[in-house]
Amino acid sequence: LPGERGPAVVLGHVTTGPHRDGVFRRLGRVRPGDRVVVRRAGGASVRFVVDRVRTVAKSEFPTQEVYGDVKRAELRLITCGGQRGPAGYSANVIVFAHRTGAS
Repeated sequence: LPGERGPAVVLGHVTTGPHRDGVFRRLGRVRPGDRVVVRRAGGASVRFVVDRVRTVAKSEFPTQEVYGDVKRAELRLITCGGQRGPAGYSANVIVFAHRTGAS
């Protein structure tokens, strides 16, 4: 659950259908220091700040880095990236962020 201890992971499309914009179409523009707000069921918001952004080949997906245990509340946002070919995108864009507050 976003805001709880450990990594909350959210996956979203960069494109949908025949090259239409997906929910994470601008994820590749995110930079360290940017802020992310997640609204939870019930209306509470949790604030995160971006630590880093990585683009990695799908064949080199950092499973432990994304899903492994951490001692604080963190967030991972993941979408496709790299070159788009007949089989899809060649990479993933991964945003790593940590919780800074709630409201």
